[in-house]
Amino acid sequence: MNFNFGEILTRAWQIVWKNKVLWIFGILASCGRGGGSFNSGSSSRGDGGFGTPLDLPPQMRQFLQTIQENLTTFIAITVALVCIIWIVTIFLSTIGKIGLIRGTSQADGGAEGLIFGQLFSESTPYFWRMFGLSLIATIPFVVLAAATIAAVLAFLILIPVSVSSGSDTPPVIGLGLIPLLIGCFCLLIPISIVINLIARQAENDIVLEGMSVLPAISRGWDVFRKNLGPIIIMAIILAVIGFAVGFIIAIPVFIVVLPAIIAFAAGEAQNWTPLAIAGVCICLYIPISLLLNGIAVAYTESAWTLTYLRLTRLQDNEPVALLEANE
Repeated sequence: MNFNFGEILTRAWQIVWKNKVLWIFGILASCGRGGGSFNSGSSSRGDGGFGTPLDLPPQMRQFLQTIQENLTTFIAITVALVCIIWIVTIFLSTIGKIGLIRGTSQADGGAEGLIFGQLFSESTPYFWRMFGLSLIATIPFVVLAAATIAAVLAFLILIPVSVSSGSDTPPVIGLGLIPLLIGCFCLLIPISIVINLIARQAENDIVLEGMSVLPAISRGWDVFRKNLGPIIIMAIILAVIGFAVGFIIAIPVFIVVLPAIIAFAAGEAQNWTPLAIAGVCICLYIPISLLLNGIAVAYTESAWTLTYLRLTRLQDNEPVALLEANE
């Protein structure tokens, strides 16, 4: 198939740059990806080689004491907050992705301006079908994770049993589970790639053609199977672009964090000023990184939507049918 990748990539950027409302939906869609968070990995613990717990500031010691005295309440509040944040994150990320698909399709079809409120309200009826699709897409990963956990637990159980009984057979059986673990991890990569590519086509089927979940999965598989080459090549191109953009976005974080960690270690964990300055700089950079990441996500999703439109010949041969969702 003669597929014009350059036209897709150029058109996606034109749409995203002209319709900056898609940046907001890109920021929403990035909520569920976890790639834009800043985890420096430096935990300043008060034990080991960095002094004793008495080195902590008085306010910190008082805060930890309060948590210890109200541990049950603290755990309950933390679990409740995590659940609320998770629900809100899932909703916003799903609506963001739906908005990007609809907005890209409308802009590519000739719409002059996209309105955030209208696009947001038009996206909400598709939420549960998109959410159901994401749940179904996780089933293979749950099965592989369960198999991996079962193998690890079996291995850990067999070792104590063999030691207590003095038998060498259980460890041999346990060691035989190692290839199973390696196989699960090896299978996880290609399976995740295939499922993700099929799900991307199914998402467009749900949003652009108003399909329910199972017919959308069937149609997504059909589109993926018949256009295997263009879809894989586009996935590679967008993965390279995404890696490069993510690396560029992370450069300022490394520039700020690494010198702060070195200065903190050189001062034998006595001077917290470098970490405090680094924290302030990162907080100031977070809105910028969210915006840049949102633009990148908007571009990627727009490119996938245009890919679907071109492959299914909805754009060139007939108007894109944006069917209203069934209540």
